[in-house]
Amino acid sequence: MSVPPPGSEDARSAPESRGPLGRLPWVTLGLVGVQLAVYVRTAAAGPLDVDAMVRFGAKVGPLMTEAGESWRLLTANFLHRDAAHLGLNLLVLVAAGSVLEGAWRRLEYAALLVAAGLATMTSSLLWAEEVSVGASGMAYGCVGALIVLGRRYRAVLSPMARRMAGEGVLPTVLVFLWMGWTSVGVDNAGHLGGFCSGLLVGLFVVPRRLTAGEPRSAEWLRAGSVVAVAVVVAGLGVLGRSTWRVERDDVFGVSVAMPSSWRQGADRLGRLAFSNGLPGLGRATFVAEAIQTGEPGDGGLQAVHFQESALAAEAVLPEGRPVKVRGPRPAWVSGGPAQEVQAELQGADGVTHLRALFVPRGEFVYQLVFTWPGRFPRYRRVVERMVAELRLEEPSMLREARARALLVPGASEPLAQLGSALRRWGRPAEAVEPLREAVRLAPSQVATRVELARAFLESGHVEEGCHAAEEARVYGPSETGALEAGVRCELARGDTERALARLEEARRVAPQDPRLRAAEAALRATVKAGGR
Repeated sequence: MSVPPPGSEDARSAPESRGPLGRLPWVTLGLVGVQLAVYVRTAAAGPLDVDAMVRFGAKVGPLMTEAGESWRLLTANFLHRDAAHLGLNLLVLVAAGSVLEGAWRRLEYAALLVAAGLATMTSSLLWAEEVSVGASGMAYGCVGALIVLGRRYRAVLSPMARRMAGEGVLPTVLVFLWMGWTSVGVDNAGHLGGFCSGLLVGLFVVPRRLTAGEPRSAEWLRAGSVVAVAVVVAGLGVLGRSTWRVERDDVFGVSVAMPSSWRQGADRLGRLAFSNGLPGLGRATFVAEAIQTGEPGDGGLQAVHFQESALAAEAVLPEGRPVKVRGPRPAWVSGGPAQEVQAELQGADGVTHLRALFVPRGEFVYQLVFTWPGRFPRYRRVVERMVAELRLEEPSMLREARARALLVPGASEPLAQLGSALRRWGRPAEAVEPLREAVRLAPSQVATRVELARAFLESGHVEEGCHAAEEARVYGPSETGALEAGVRCELARGDTERALARLEEARRVAPQDPRLRAAEAALRATVKAGGR
């Protein structure tokens, strides 16, 4: 059977085989019914704030690219903030969609709606970070297809369809797009994606009157092709946003891989903080802090302190109250030992998991705290990857000390500062050489001799450390630092009672020093318990 060309009389007068009920736009009416039913359901639960949008299936970038919830590309098209938002979208869908459904085959029209919905939310995912909902992208897709229909197949359209697809529709759409770009809170990227998808599908689909002799399989092929292309493009869009970046902090020397969508912010658990950007439900965070302890340790004291303060039964974190706390227990982070505390926080939005790591580096302990929502369990994999790829590098203070030592060769002070920085950041063996050279250049500097003694002792060279401590005492017999170095020497030798005697001597020199007073109390308790 020959197909009449566009614009011919036969094309304009091709008979319709459908009855009165068959001419009703059932796909459009069905879509409107679903939209209304979803709105009634969500409105019954209260105002559709951000948390409600997340709960019901809005377009939420982090949950789609990090928690594997790509289905939100479709569900977001069925949610609306309020009745006005819903009414405007349905008005355009009914007006433009009814014309398209009357001119096209229903399966191809349904494929357009699917493609426009996917294109809308994919464009929003790629170019807009905000949580997004609404069928406006579908409406723009119908309008885009209607424009192409009116330009290419005007002769085969009904009078009403010709009026709807007339010359004024394109300027009207451009005006609405321009109003969106100049307004706040409008998902312009989604609107443009839906509109462009409608234009492309309109170029691909032919009106029913011109395909009267085609087999049913051709309709399925066109509709399937439209949906398949839309699904592939949507999948590529999700993959394109599912990238990671490495974030480095020079002050702390922390390098951590995280999803590219995470942004820096503020958190009371640490100075360095990042989150996935969600304010409530679905929020995941990473917080880091470097705590100066004054003494090398394994992070256990800081883990216990965190557990007893931040995770106490009466504590209230933004995510909720601690209900289950586990630890501290040994862990392994960035190639070294650490302590770990885990907890579950019960809040209004359900359970939030917390994982806190305490990584010692010399006199500092890195406190690294991760939280993620229990409602989205795949976030555990995100946290596991962040922990696995976390690195503790040289902080800026240590790099600056190296630079000063290189810029002023042969000067004792830069060498002493470099050695002290190396020891404080957990590299006592490397600190020995610059400190030894600084002592040679300035023998009377007691503080440098004390640092050298500590570097020897902390790197396991007990006798060399004790010798350096004795020399420090010769040059500063009444200085508390030199006396304290002697205490450290006796402790390294395992003689607690002799260390206590040395500490009492230091306390007589500086009776008001709180650090010495606390150390004496701890040593007395050890001696009383029988430890040597």
